[in-house]
Amino acid sequence: MPRNECSGEAQNSCICCEGDLFEDKGESWKHKPLLIISISAILFILGICLENLLELSFPAEIIFLAVVVVSGYEIVKEALEGLLKFRFNMNLLITIAAVGAFLIGHGQEGAAVFFLFYLAEFLEEYAGQRAQNSIASLLKLSPQTAHVLREEKEVEVHVHSVQVDEKVVARPGDKIPLDGVVIKGISAVNQASITGESIPITKRVGDEVFAGTINLEGYLEIRVTRRDTETILYRIIEMVKESKNRKSQTEKFIDRFATYYTPTVILLAVIVATVPPLVLGMAFTEWFYRALVLLVVSCPCALAISTPVSMVSGITSATRKGVLIKGREYVEEMGAIQTVVFDKTGTLTEGQLEVTDIEPVNGNHAPDLMKIAASLEVHSKHPIARAIVQKAQESNLELYKVHNFRSLTGNGLEGIIHNKNFYIGKKSLFQGLNLPTDKIDVLEEEGKTMVLVGNQEEIMGILGLMDRVRDCSSHAVKFLKDNRIKTVMLTGDHENTAQVVASQLGLDEYHHSLLPEDKVDKIEEIVSRYGNVAMVGDGVNDAPALARANIGIAMGGAGSDVALESADIALLDDDLYKIEYLVKLSRKTMGVVRQNVVLSILIKSSFAVFAVFGLVTLWMAVGIGDMGLSLAVILNALRIGGWKS
Repeated sequence: MPRNECSGEAQNSCICCEGDLFEDKGESWKHKPLLIISISAILFILGICLENLLELSFPAEIIFLAVVVVSGYEIVKEALEGLLKFRFNMNLLITIAAVGAFLIGHGQEGAAVFFLFYLAEFLEEYAGQRAQNSIASLLKLSPQTAHVLREEKEVEVHVHSVQVDEKVVARPGDKIPLDGVVIKGISAVNQASITGESIPITKRVGDEVFAGTINLEGYLEIRVTRRDTETILYRIIEMVKESKNRKSQTEKFIDRFATYYTPTVILLAVIVATVPPLVLGMAFTEWFYRALVLLVVSCPCALAISTPVSMVSGITSATRKGVLIKGREYVEEMGAIQTVVFDKTGTLTEGQLEVTDIEPVNGNHAPDLMKIAASLEVHSKHPIARAIVQKAQESNLELYKVHNFRSLTGNGLEGIIHNKNFYIGKKSLFQGLNLPTDKIDVLEEEGKTMVLVGNQEEIMGILGLMDRVRDCSSHAVKFLKDNRIKTVMLTGDHENTAQVVASQLGLDEYHHSLLPEDKVDKIEEIVSRYGNVAMVGDGVNDAPALARANIGIAMGGAGSDVALESADIALLDDDLYKIEYLVKLSRKTMGVVRQNVVLSILIKSSFAVFAVFGLVTLWMAVGIGDMGLSLAVILNALRIGGWKS
């Protein structure tokens, strides 16, 4: 279906149609400015030739005025609009300087001021557009159409018309059109557009898939779980847009500074232009010219863009890595974090139990113990059952047929195998039998979950289970500790389990047996003790704690709506290596911000002093002190986009 089938309100919310608009702007926004720059450059060069080579001053002045009309129209217009509203902006400084230059016979430099300032403004717009291109690239990922199975036929429709629970088809090479669950087929899927992870993930029946990811190999039928305006990709695009408009503390300070800066500069220029001639009897024209140079060189263009262009560059770089930062202030704050608090289950650990210990007793053997346990547990949907069955499958054990299966609520399971009753469950299920207390005590000290397996005559053995610690957790904790950032774990698990995980990872402290509301209280306590705190959680049951921390970081945002809503930063996959990346990105970005701010202040202040002493011309002021400095700041900021941690 063509894109123009979207209309009205639907078109306004369609990321595909929005993509068209964005791409059109990407191609055409610079056509008019480039035409103005080209015409102005030709006229300016012509004027220089007339004045300096042919010594035709009057025609040259007319040409320079033409340069002003072409490149200075918008500048003068914005200056007058600001003045009428009593807002003194950078355009006003430039207009005063250029007009003043013409009044004292420096038409060539007045034209240069307008032309070079317009060029500087274009470069700033180009930098901003480059940053916005990250959104355009995300928009391009969004499929426009979907192949839907309707009435046993496959039809191609716009993604807007696909409803939740409809079935869509993705063949090899296709972009998956909408978020959903695989109901038929198996294939490798490239999820780099969502998680930043380039290694394909095998998707089977029951697995979740996301809009914009690419089906690489097989045929997939997918049941749609979210409409096109609710997909993870759509939410990412919207949040990246919002993040570009949320300013950091440094940006807010510079904005406030600029409010008072411009009128102060104008006042200083008036003093420079009037005091020496009136008080010391010096030449008015000379000091008026110096005041004009002071106005131009004091334009805070480079200072104003030094922070936002760096922040946006950092955010777009993070987006490509599968890290969604929902505001520029969080880029700044992440580098100042003093403590990182982790949830345990699903964050430091994988959130899935695995069998770690098989302890047969009374002369029984491990394979027999596992076969009996898995044969009973295969009938249950409990997480412990899944872990035991998975262990048996990994060991290629053939399960027994179970008769008269029964779930003993709160205690375990019972069933008949080869005409004999077998049980699996808690210690309370085996009252009257001799418990292997030595083995039980060891497993309990290690913080492991235990199930006993036996029959009516004896306990055959014990299975120990534990939530597996992520491979990336120890790396993340080590990096934080090496950088003098405290590490804390909060968990609802009992003390033994918490102590084992904390010890294994080398955490500074841990707190156990906590309800969600208890975690909020602990976060408040940690904030009061240590200052800036980041909380890393799964984005669902940890939402209150994530909101209370200075920065909330949600794990696995690609699979959780709540993660994208509740956290300040979302790691779109379950990769704690990204914590190191975040800290380094923040420090890198803030380092570039400091470089840009210091460079801007040093050059501007130096040129201002030189201007008062007549050592700087209008050409130098705008070419080096304004346009050149702005270009240097932009290029320095754009380095962040290509930075690799």
